[in-house]
Amino acid sequence: MTRKMATPATSAPRKSSKASTDPAATAPLPQSLNGKASPAKAAVGDAPVFAYIASLPQPQRAIAERIDALAARTLPGLQRSVKWGMPYYGVGDGWCFCCGAFASHVKLMFVNGVMLDPVPPVTPVAMGKATRGVELASVDDIDERQIAAWMTQITAMPGVGKRPQKKA
Repeated sequence: MTRKMATPATSAPRKSSKASTDPAATAPLPQSLNGKASPAKAAVGDAPVFAYIASLPQPQRAIAERIDALAARTLPGLQRSVKWGMPYYGVGDGWCFCCGAFASHVKLMFVNGVMLDPVPPVTPVAMGKATRGVELASVDDIDERQIAAWMTQITAMPGVGKRPQKKA
């Protein structure tokens, strides 16, 4: 099920100028997005994520830039990584959500998304029973307020974004 987000975003897309000296982290990605994970190499840090986003065709690039900028504004201590062919984002002790581009849309998926309020409408294939998210076909589909709320909720959950409290 595809859900269009109602409120258009108003902030400018983030421009990324950082580059990595690691050739694997900055290798160009194919422009055809056929539903399979991209061949982007797993690499931790901002540079590989920015390289992934920069390699995307429009409108996927603009959508991914907007999601990345929203995450940076919303989450103090944001960490980025390319895993399983797409950017993953997290804080604390875990990766909380990913943002992968496909031929007609960008999927924004939340690990343990079934615990969010409201629960995002899309259940992805092969990403775990608890993962939920949204499919965004244009920047106009982005509801920044709702997505920021989901980002904040998911990063506050123990085991996903917040360290569990130790028993005394």
